Amino acid sequence: MFRILLLLLLGMGAGVLMRKIPSVRKVEQTTRYTILAMLFVFGTSIGANHSLLSRIAYFGWQAFVIAILGVIGSFGAAYLFHYLSQKKRKEADDEE
Repeated sequence: MFRILLLLLLGMGAGVLMRKIPSVRKVEQTTRYTILAMLFVFGTSIGANHSLLSRIAYFGWQAFVIAILGVIGSFGAAYLFHYLSQKKRKEADDEE
């Protein structure tokens, strides 16, 4: 896991450093195709794993619960941020 994060950070750093090279800008055009190819390979590796497919309902429910809780948490954090920013804005307007 840490290897993946380290590679991600190294790639981001390389991208920032090579931002001004014109030929590197063409990479942005191929990003969509690269992601689609990676998703295809990921799907085939999941499809080939018999033990994973035999427990897909169990993992599916876990993924569903995690996704729902993530959405609820995101809406809650957005609402809290909006509430607090509006409160500070009203306090600033009242002081003037």
